[in-house]
Amino acid sequence: MTFKELNLKGEILSAIEELGYEQPMPVQEKTIPFVLEQQADLVALAQTGTGKTAAFGLPILNTIDVSRKQVQALVLSPTRELCIQIAKDLKNYSKNMRGLRVVAVYGGEDIRTQLRQLDETPQIIVATPGRLIDLIERGKVALNNIDFLVLDEADEMLNMGFKEDIKTILEKTPETRRTLLFSATMPKEIANIARQYMKNFEEITIGTRNSGSENVEHIYYISLAKQRYLVLKRIVDLNPDIYGIVFCRTRQETKEVAEKLMQDGYNADALHGDLSQAQRDTVMQKFRIRNIQLLVATDVAARGLDVSDLTHVINYNLPDDTEVYTHRSGRTGRANKSGISVSIIHSKEKFKIKDLERMLKKSFKQLPIPNGLEVCKKQLFHLIDRMQQVEVNEEQIAPYMEQIMKQLEYLEKEEILKRFVSLEFNRFLEYYKNADDLNVVEQSRDRGERGERGSERGKRGTKTGEKTRLKMNMGNQEGITPRRLLGIINDFTNDKSISIGSIEVTNKFTFFDVYSDQVKQLLNAFSNQSEVVVVEAKGSRSYDDRRPAKRNTQGSWGERSRGDRKRTHYGNESANQDKPWRKGRERSNVGSRKK
Repeated sequence: MTFKELNLKGEILSAIEELGYEQPMPVQEKTIPFVLEQQADLVALAQTGTGKTAAFGLPILNTIDVSRKQVQALVLSPTRELCIQIAKDLKNYSKNMRGLRVVAVYGGEDIRTQLRQLDETPQIIVATPGRLIDLIERGKVALNNIDFLVLDEADEMLNMGFKEDIKTILEKTPETRRTLLFSATMPKEIANIARQYMKNFEEITIGTRNSGSENVEHIYYISLAKQRYLVLKRIVDLNPDIYGIVFCRTRQETKEVAEKLMQDGYNADALHGDLSQAQRDTVMQKFRIRNIQLLVATDVAARGLDVSDLTHVINYNLPDDTEVYTHRSGRTGRANKSGISVSIIHSKEKFKIKDLERMLKKSFKQLPIPNGLEVCKKQLFHLIDRMQQVEVNEEQIAPYMEQIMKQLEYLEKEEILKRFVSLEFNRFLEYYKNADDLNVVEQSRDRGERGERGSERGKRGTKTGEKTRLKMNMGNQEGITPRRLLGIINDFTNDKSISIGSIEVTNKFTFFDVYSDQVKQLLNAFSNQSEVVVVEAKGSRSYDDRRPAKRNTQGSWGERSRGDRKRTHYGNESANQDKPWRKGRERSNVGSRKK
C-alpha cells in the first residue's frame, strides 16, 4: 500500500512526498483509513517511534476546514519536547495547506509569547496539560468546538501525574468530539479513561499488547553492585559507535555516572530534574546532533524525548515496572531500525529478567562481561574500519604529502602501520592490559551453606525490640510498591540485616517500620539524597505498636497529608509480623525482596 491509496488530499500527499514518505508504516496503514472512514473513537497501542504522529496527524489534517477560525483539533502530549516535535511534524505535513495554523503551547516558556501566538485562533493546538489548563482559565483557549482530541503517549502522561489534568480537559470538550488515544502500553488507568470518556471505541494494536519493539534485542550482564560502573565502561568500549541513553534510578546517581564518564574521557552528559529548561534544551540539542554520544538520564527527565537512530538503551538499574522498561527499550529500534536494550543487573535480580521475559513475551540473552582483550580487539578493528572508510581529500592534503613521504621514507610499510595503530590505540592497551575479569562466578550452594544461611535468616527473623516509623517522600504517584520500596532500601544501604516491618503506601508518601536500633544507619544511607528523602515520621507510632482503640478521627493511622487520600497498607498482622520475608506474596510481593 502507498499513501496515495489512503484517499488523502493532494496538498497533504505533495508535502509528505517531499518529506520522503512512500509507504505507510503498520500503525499508519491501520489508523488512517479508520479515522477517515469511521466515526468511532480509537485506542491505538503502538511503540514510540512507529509513526504515530502521522497516523493521527494526516487524517486530522485531511478533515480540517481552514476557513473555520476555531480550534478544531487538540493534541495533548506529556512533555515540552514531544509537544514541539508533534507541532513541527504537523506543520511539515500541512505546509501546502494555505490558511492552516498549528500552535504549540507548553510549560517552560514565557506564557506571553504563547498568548500572542493565540491572538489569531489556530485550527490545531498541541499542548502539555498544565499549560493548556492555564490558558483555558485565562480565557485564551476555548475547546467547545473541537472535532478531535488526541491523547499521545497517554501512559506517559498518567505516569507523570497528569490524570486529573486530563480529566479536567476532557470535561471541557464537547461530547460530539472524537477521541484518539495513543499509548505504548495499556495499564488499568488508560482502560478506565477509555471506558469513562470514550464512546464505542475500537482498539488497534500494532504488535502484541504491552510488548516491546520487535526490532530491539534484549541482553543483560550480571555484575557485582560495586562494579556496575566498570561494567558500563566495558559495554561502551565494546561498542565504539554507540549512540544511546543510560537510564539511572535517581538524580544523584545520574549526576555521578555522567560526571565519571566525562572524567574518563567519554562523550557524555546528564539529563535530570535539577536542570533549568535552558540547560535541558542545550543538552538535548547537543545530543540530537551527536555532539554527545551518551545521555545519562532519569526516567522522568527522559520522558517525551524524540531522538532517532539510538543504537543502545542501557539500564544502569532495572526499573521496577515492566511498563517503564517497555518505554526505555522502545527508544531504540525505531522506524524499522534495529537497536539493543542492555541491562546491568545483580545476580539476585534474575527474577526480574524472568518477569520481563514473561510480560514482554521476549527472550533476554545473558552475555559475559567482555574482558580487556575483547575490548581492545573491537576498538582496534573499529579503527581500521574508520581508516578504510575515510574520505581522502587529495586537493587539501597534496601540499603536505611530499614532506610527509620524505619524513617517513626510512620506515617500511609494516612499521608505519604498527606506529599508526600504536598512536591511536596505546590508551586502550594501557588501560586494559591488566584489567580484571568482572564476571560474577555464581557458585552453587551446598547443603551446609544453605543451612548456615537459613540459620542466619532465622536469627534475623527473631529480632525483637521497639520499632520506629519512617516516611519516604514518594508514594503511589511515583509507582512505589512494597517490592520497589525494599529494592530502594537495599540499593542505598547495601545491608542484608535491615528488617522492614509494616509498609503503608499513600499517594504522595510511603510509611514503613524499622527496628529503632537500625534507624540511624538507614537515615544515614539516604542523608545525601535530594530525590529520595527518608525521615522519621513525627508523631506517628509503628503500626505494630498501635491499638485499635486509638484510631484517629480521619479513619487512618498516623500522619496524613492534606489531599493524600489513597492509602494501601501492607501490614504484618500475623504471627510473622517480625519476619518481613514471610509476608503474604499475593498481597505485597515482599517475598521477592533481594537478600
